[in-house]
Amino acid sequence: MATELKTTVTYEDTLGRLDIRLGRVVEVEVEPSAPKASYRLTVDFGKYGRRVSVGRFTGHPPGELLGRQVVGVLNFEPRQIGDVTSEVLILGVQVPGAASGEATVLTPAREARLGGKVF
Repeated sequence: MATELKTTVTYEDTLGRLDIRLGRVVEVEVEPSAPKASYRLTVDFGKYGRRVSVGRFTGHPPGELLGRQVVGVLNFEPRQIGDVTSEVLILGVQVPGAASGEATVLTPAREARLGGKVF
């Protein structure tokens, strides 16, 4: 079912305030302390360092995520998920027919520079 679009906003007040960058998944582990099935991902953002993210990407086997380039928001406040502090939000899209919150990662169509800004 389609929903109405949200009101129009300016770039400067929204996307312009977010630091969205490209990273590469270098470690994937099941995160048993998360309230729902999740992975703990370690993502390399080049000169911005490695950051940990806990996300609901378990529809992918770990080997499918390992080495993949992903898009992450670096300037959200860290969030405690189970026993882990999730330092970056990896962007994803809801998987049709999957449990609420289960997602697939957003990836570039081509390899690009780690830490590259998304605009």
